Amino acid sequence: MKNDVIAILKNVGAVLADDHFVYTSGKHGSVYINKDAVYPHTQETSRIGQMFAEKFKDMDIDVVAAPAVGGTILSQWAAYHLSQLKGKEILSAYTEKDKGTTASAAESEQIFRRGYDKVVAGKKVLVIEDLTTTGGSVKKGVEAVRAIGGTVVAVCVMVNRDPKNVNSDTIGAPFSALGVLEASAIDEKDCELCKNGVPINTSVGHGKKYLEEKARK
Repeated sequence: MKNDVIAILKNVGAVLADDHFVYTSGKHGSVYINKDAVYPHTQETSRIGQMFAEKFKDMDIDVVAAPAVGGTILSQWAAYHLSQLKGKEILSAYTEKDKGTTASAAESEQIFRRGYDKVVAGKKVLVIEDLTTTGGSVKKGVEAVRAIGGTVVAVCVMVNRDPKNVNSDTIGAPFSALGVLEASAIDEKDCELCKNGVPINTSVGHGKKYLEEKARK
C-alpha cells in the first residue's frame, strides 16, 4: 500500500482537475478532491487512518475528533490504528453542523451531539479532517472541542489545499497535513472560469446547490 496520500487519492480517481468547481466554502476553483471517492475503498481508507495514527503515535491522545461526514470515517480509522499502536483504547467522536443556526453550510457552527460531549470533555484530543480549502471547518472543530473542555493537542488534515493561508497560526493549534495539493480557491466575483463562461461541474462539490440558489435569486 502506498505511503503517499495524494497517490492513494489519485489511484482511486479522487483527484479531479481542469474543470469548474464550487467548494464547500463557496469559493471557485479548477481542482477538486472528491474525498467521497476514497471511502468505499476500505483498504485505502484504513491506510489513510493508519497514516494519521503513525504520525501521532508518540503523542498523548485520548480521543480523535473530526467534523461529519467524511471526517467521521477518518476519525474512526485513525482511532482504531492509534489504539493498535498504543495498546490502549483511543476513542472516536465527531461534530455536526448546528441545526439551530440559519447560517450557510460554510458558516455554521460545529457541535458535539449524541453524548459525544462527554467523550471529549476533559480529554486530550487530536482533531482531524479530510480536506482544508480555507480551514474554516477544522477551525470550528477545534473551537467545538475547547467549548466543552477538551484539550486540542494537535490538528491534522488528509490534504491541505492552501498551506500558505492554512497553518498553525490561522487554525490556532499545532497543525499539519498528510499531504499537500495546492489549488487556488477564488471568490465568485474574481473567478476567471465564471467570466469565461466555463460551465460549473454539478456532479461533485457544491456546484449543483450553488446554481439552484443562484436561480432562486
